[in-house]
Amino acid sequence: MQKFKIVSKFKPAGDQPQAIEKLVKNIKAGISDQVLLGVTGSGKTATLAWTIEKVQRPALVISPNKTLAAQLFQEFKDFFPNNAVHYFVSYYDYYQPEAYLPATDTYIEKDAKINQEIDRMRHSAAQDLISRKDVIVVASVSCIYNVGSPKEYKNISFEISQGQKIKRQDFLMQLTNLQYQRNDIPASNASGVANAGWDFKPGTFRVRGEIIEIYLVTGDKVIKVEFSGGNIESIKEQGESKEPSRFEGRSHSVPSELRKSVRIFPAKFWVSGESKQKIAIANIQKDLEIQLAELKKQNKVLEAHRLEQRTNYDLEMIQETGYCHGIENYSRYFEFREAGSAPSSLLEYFPDDFLVLIDESHITIPQLNAMYNTDKARKNVLIDYGFRLPSCLDNRPLKFAEFEEKAKQKIYVSATPGKYEELRIRNQESGLLVEQLVRPTGLLEPSIEIRPSQGQVKDLIGEIKKAIKKNQRVLAITLTKRMAEELADYLKNQNIKAQYLHSEIKTLERPEILNKLRRGDYDVIIGINLLREGLDLPEVGLVAILDADKEGFLRNETTLIQTMGRASRNISGRVILYADKTTGSMKSAIKEVDRRRKIQEKYNKEKNITPSAIIKSIKESRLKEKENQVEIEFAGITDIKILTQEMKLAADNLDFTRAILLRDLIKSLPR
Repeated sequence: MQKFKIVSKFKPAGDQPQAIEKLVKNIKAGISDQVLLGVTGSGKTATLAWTIEKVQRPALVISPNKTLAAQLFQEFKDFFPNNAVHYFVSYYDYYQPEAYLPATDTYIEKDAKINQEIDRMRHSAAQDLISRKDVIVVASVSCIYNVGSPKEYKNISFEISQGQKIKRQDFLMQLTNLQYQRNDIPASNASGVANAGWDFKPGTFRVRGEIIEIYLVTGDKVIKVEFSGGNIESIKEQGESKEPSRFEGRSHSVPSELRKSVRIFPAKFWVSGESKQKIAIANIQKDLEIQLAELKKQNKVLEAHRLEQRTNYDLEMIQETGYCHGIENYSRYFEFREAGSAPSSLLEYFPDDFLVLIDESHITIPQLNAMYNTDKARKNVLIDYGFRLPSCLDNRPLKFAEFEEKAKQKIYVSATPGKYEELRIRNQESGLLVEQLVRPTGLLEPSIEIRPSQGQVKDLIGEIKKAIKKNQRVLAITLTKRMAEELADYLKNQNIKAQYLHSEIKTLERPEILNKLRRGDYDVIIGINLLREGLDLPEVGLVAILDADKEGFLRNETTLIQTMGRASRNISGRVILYADKTTGSMKSAIKEVDRRRKIQEKYNKEKNITPSAIIKSIKESRLKEKENQVEIEFAGITDIKILTQEMKLAADNLDFTRAILLRDLIKSLPR
């Protein structure tokens, strides 16, 4: 069995050794809940990685959003380059759930754009969890949604081996049953020239005489199966290509490797064998009759007619193709689950001894807690008005109590643990609050100063100018989007390079704005609630919080501690709170930051450590690189027809970033 092995030039330092020792001890003792309270920059991810290496347990890391999950995924990938580290988030680029609004008699059909690359990564995570033990999955809260039974996912897969007796036609039928789609039609580029490889996508197969090529749904391998008579003569595997087109029709584009056997998993999560399918359909029909009788009893004739039509159409599709749009709403029947029973989420794919690491737990726990009730309320309306069978309620996220039961050993990770985390460890033995307050660099918590809010903008401008002279950057925190925008405009009029950052800024633009701040293209960024967790900006020497005494969510103890922590990556980091009174939240936040700073100063003095600056390279965003490539490639081209063809081709090839940039280029052209 492959073991977890960290590859890093660094060794545990600062508070990390004692934190690792305590976490490992608690895990081995079977402790169900413990908290890692780690300040910004103390190396919490590294601590968790070393902990995983010591206990040799698979781990699920849950993050509150895709952006932070992507950061953690890359960090764990760097620590464990030879182990299976996966990224599992919602695969929707856009998602409008199915809904009905009775007040206006408006039915909203489910509308979604699936990100095929993320779908491949989800399958890759599931398959490795079934096949090996050295697996870390970094996920968003979507990991508690129903993804289908791991037992069924594994059972319906099949293994082929060299010399195996199987008819070519039977093999093709098995691939089709796994929802692989045949695709022998070549695609064309914008000039109309055929390119056979471009339309060969993950989850498809093509036939070339006695050779069948299967592009595995994980997107990392193409399997070539050659038949001779009624036997499999050879199995060749092509590994992942670094070329943009991945796997082209030319057999020499990627080296092939002979394999004795290969297991092929389904191309979709909700797939079942033919015998189970018949039983499932019969059970759906039985429940349909019961629900139709109930609706007619309530004199809901229209609703009964609607439900009968919709359900029978879905059943016809399942009988013909083994799949239908929205098949997940019937998942309980295919998994033979009782009504109301917990669905199969990603957690079911892990072995019993896995760890759950909940990052930024003060945000993630409330998200996990709210998901079930939100989902249920929407679906009850669909059931009442004949759009869905009651079984759709069983295609759901886990209830929070179900999550707690399935996640047997949890580590809550946060600089500001919430009340839930504190309650989980309060009634247990001591030692379950593991603090990691000392940074390996010796950097301290920022100094804090309270100043009057009267004339706060004028005072802020003076402080920004001082920071600029020291080659530092500034974060200014306002209460509303409008205030952020108006302050940014005002600062620009004062010849200060300013930019606002709030939720209306597109996700792909945010990393570039932060990079511009680090480079010095901006002196200050004005934000509201985005400048909290997960930002690593060593150049920021000042965090200024305006109207800090306006008690509420944006100025509570947790938010204040998290926001002030953005200045802790700089040797001279400091915080100014503009307030006319000291609120309870301010007092508690300042007291906690001061406590941490004293511990850090004492440690530095005892170990004779001089704080050192963090040197972190600025990585260009992938979007910016693509933008430059597109501008160079299509410089001087103004033919909208050609650009539109290229845009569609990029979308077909799942290169959505290129497609978006081409769309923007088309929009910029005169009509």
